[in-house]
Amino acid sequence: MNRAIALKTANKELGETHAAPLSSMLRLFREALAAGIASLILLIILAWTSPANASSRIKDIVDFQGVRDNMLVGYGLVVGLNGTGDKLKDGHFTKQSLQSMLNRLGIKPTAAGLDSKNVAAVMVTATLPPFSDKGTRLDVTVSSLGDAKSLLGGTLLVTPLLGADGNVYVVSQGQVAVGGFSAGGAGTTVTKGVPTSARIANGGIVERQIDFDLSGMKTVNLSLRNPDFTTARRIAQAVNAFLGTSAAVSTDPNTVRVTVPDSYQGRAVDMMTDIEQLRIEPDQMARVIIDEQSGIIVMGENVRLSTVAVAQGNLTIRITETPQVSQPGPFSATGTTTTVPRTAVAVTQDAGSQLAVLQDGVSLQQFVNALNALGIGPRDMITILQAIKAAGALQAEIEVM
Repeated sequence: MNRAIALKTANKELGETHAAPLSSMLRLFREALAAGIASLILLIILAWTSPANASSRIKDIVDFQGVRDNMLVGYGLVVGLNGTGDKLKDGHFTKQSLQSMLNRLGIKPTAAGLDSKNVAAVMVTATLPPFSDKGTRLDVTVSSLGDAKSLLGGTLLVTPLLGADGNVYVVSQGQVAVGGFSAGGAGTTVTKGVPTSARIANGGIVERQIDFDLSGMKTVNLSLRNPDFTTARRIAQAVNAFLGTSAAVSTDPNTVRVTVPDSYQGRAVDMMTDIEQLRIEPDQMARVIIDEQSGIIVMGENVRLSTVAVAQGNLTIRITETPQVSQPGPFSATGTTTTVPRTAVAVTQDAGSQLAVLQDGVSLQQFVNALNALGIGPRDMITILQAIKAAGALQAEIEVM
């Protein structure tokens, strides 16, 4: 009876901790020796050497569908500027907005009376975090929309922020904080940072919350940030090993659907908390990323090459212009002074260029070492990579940014 209880307890612990720490393994090993169960020792060894001892948590490589931010945007006015606001020309949207706001406050100014440089039209943006309740405060960003020179010292008037559905979710107002400045005179101007962009810490108040019943969900979808068939399957296997059921299935390389088991009914948050701490080894495609503008090359770990020979020669053409002046002799009554062109052209080629042979299946480190041995710079390396891909010897996908 004691042996059966010990085996049942150990199997449960192995199922709930797919990658147990060393201390837990040693404790189970001592229990196995005390109970004399050889099969339990084998299970401990398999669990300790399984691929679950990877370095990436599921939390870091997936997003839970439905748990997301929402972008908000609004149009408002910043007042109190020290002559650095928009120029209120006739027909300008800032002037129309200022007049409309004053009309709502019971003030009826004439168009000629609105000649202030202390007002600027701005766009206000914010990100509404998931599960934000009414009254929650969040930061907002204020950006100039007109020809204002600086928002320093301004105050944002009450501005409603709308979501994609057109509803108002946040109302913002407050003193703007500018990280840059601009100063100068008639001949020189000094600008640091962006004085026409500012932030208001805790300047937005949530007025409408987005209803989302997380605890009552029957299924939870995990969205991979880097879609991959192998990674999706490993996530499903890790979740099933933890739950002890076939609740998780990878429907496509981007989604893993998890059915909430009976033990977690009404406690989907607890299940998600436990799942996101599981560790797996994410897989990735062999990919080479090239930024031709800056010459940056990023190559993945799984990049492989077939047998190929690479040579790179540097051809230099140097043209030197040394014009000479031709003029007639002293006291000559004929002839004129002219400029005679003299051009020297020199063509040189690097004699040290060598033909490097890259063997089949070389790794990324060997490939980089071979190209560096040829003295190849990033620009030439981009051309070589594209040529190797065109020859069919590069077993990776090239993506040009």
